[in-house]
Amino acid sequence: MNEKTASKTWKVIAVSAICLLLVVSILYALGVGWKTYAKSADRALSLWTKDAAAKEKLVAFVKAAEKKGGPGYIPVENRIAVFDLDGTLFCETDPNYFDYTLLAYRVLEDPTYKDRASDFEKEVAGKIVDQNENGTSYPGLEVDHGRAVASAFAGMTVGEFNAYIQEFKKQPMPSYTGMTRGQGWYLPMLQVVAYLQAHDFTVYVVSGTDRFIVRGIVYDSPLDVPARQIIGSDETLVAPDQGATDGLQYVYDDNDKLVLGGEFVVKNLKMNKVTVIAQEIGVQPVLSFGNSTGDASMAEYVTSNNPYPSLAFMLCCDDTVRENGSTEKADKMRNLCAEFGWEPISMKNDWATIYGDGVAKK
Repeated sequence: MNEKTASKTWKVIAVSAICLLLVVSILYALGVGWKTYAKSADRALSLWTKDAAAKEKLVAFVKAAEKKGGPGYIPVENRIAVFDLDGTLFCETDPNYFDYTLLAYRVLEDPTYKDRASDFEKEVAGKIVDQNENGTSYPGLEVDHGRAVASAFAGMTVGEFNAYIQEFKKQPMPSYTGMTRGQGWYLPMLQVVAYLQAHDFTVYVVSGTDRFIVRGIVYDSPLDVPARQIIGSDETLVAPDQGATDGLQYVYDDNDKLVLGGEFVVKNLKMNKVTVIAQEIGVQPVLSFGNSTGDASMAEYVTSNNPYPSLAFMLCCDDTVRENGSTEKADKMRNLCAEFGWEPISMKNDWATIYGDGVAKK
């Protein structure tokens, strides 16, 4: 190899190394980097402020969990962490939950469906709009919304429902520039997920949002959690030709496919989160991450009578500059954290960024 050829070769190697470094940096910034890279807390949690108390407690907990023979050791099979979605991993209010805005769009705006929407669906969508615009509270809206979602998308296959969600995710966020509805991930929390996974924790998303909608939000996103570890509110699934035949009498055949059955089953909030964790995970988690009283039972279940060390973290929506925060709600959550022994996370003080530098609140 002559000198000129060698020089070119080293230039190619250097450029390749720089490209690799850039790829690692991008993956890491999104919180989905390689496990070996996410092992280091300083690198893996770089979007957290240096002295964030919640970060320090989490890191100490993880280090103790890995130390065999130590008082904080947790076997790998028991390293289970459960995360709420809205307001914990993903933007909660712009101007409302993702699944609320999805239903309002389906019933009131979607040209392929709005003329076929039922009176009940229109009533629920109208309440959502009123809540968005005027802050009106409607007791029982969460269950009525679940029923309306089940009926408004009835007959779609699971794949068709997911495709519909993917299109809705492309819509711009109303309150932000530089972000679509599907990009509202809290980047520091994505880093927490990746950090835990790098230390052999199994992560579940346990949400009050419809299970298939949560899977649609997570699909093709930077959150690296498989569909089998996503739990949410439920609706029925049936075969198209099943009709009113009970599942004990109907036999699925090779011409069948699963479609949404139109019936709402359960709203996965509060005590229902505890029940579904016991039913679907079968192991008491050791870490809980939430943001509201809808996650309180989950937090208490994780931290009560646990044979292993456990912690519950609660996000406080105290950032009104970078996020649609509420200091009143944040103060209430801090008071609950003090009362129940949960660990508060300040979005304002603990995070160097929320959505990244390219996103700004209008």
